[in-house]
Amino acid sequence: MPELVTLALEVGFSHAAPLNAAALRALPEVRDMCASGRCQRYDRSWSCPPACGTLAETEAAMRRYTGGVLVQTTAQLADDFDVETMERAQKLHKEHFFTLARQARLLYPDCLPLTAGSCTICRTCTYPDKPCRFPQKMLSSMEAYGLLVSEVCQNSGLPYYYGPGTLTYSACILTKEG
Repeated sequence: MPELVTLALEVGFSHAAPLNAAALRALPEVRDMCASGRCQRYDRSWSCPPACGTLAETEAAMRRYTGGVLVQTTAQLADDFDVETMERAQKLHKEHFFTLARQARLLYPDCLPLTAGSCTICRTCTYPDKPCRFPQKMLSSMEAYGLLVSEVCQNSGLPYYYGPGTLTYSACILTKEG
């Protein structure tokens, strides 16, 4: 996946590496965190559980892929309460990932982009009353698919933690080539 790694760095991510798709595991404890309401998107978005599929369905979907890219945006915080930098880094990460996912879908039409956090393409999700407005653009999160992000990073050769005073957002794109 050298072209996706290069593209990711050109788009503006802090770090990018080939994704170890063979090591991806959908874990019930990650999905349980979703159900606990930690991010308050469970059962409120087409991109989140339960709408994105059962754990068995997300695991089966991921098994169709053999490669991909893992990308990260790392920010240096002024202190532990630097919410402004956290929000700016999250916004930047989402913008970069949306751009990368759009380009990856052109190169690999059957790829599976998994972002950090819930889909934010629409201001208000139509779930459950109407179908998704943009199913071809919708982005589920790594966690929605049951992935423990720190484990994915470790298995793909990227740190999950870059030291005190840092915050890192991670996302990935799975491809059938790699």
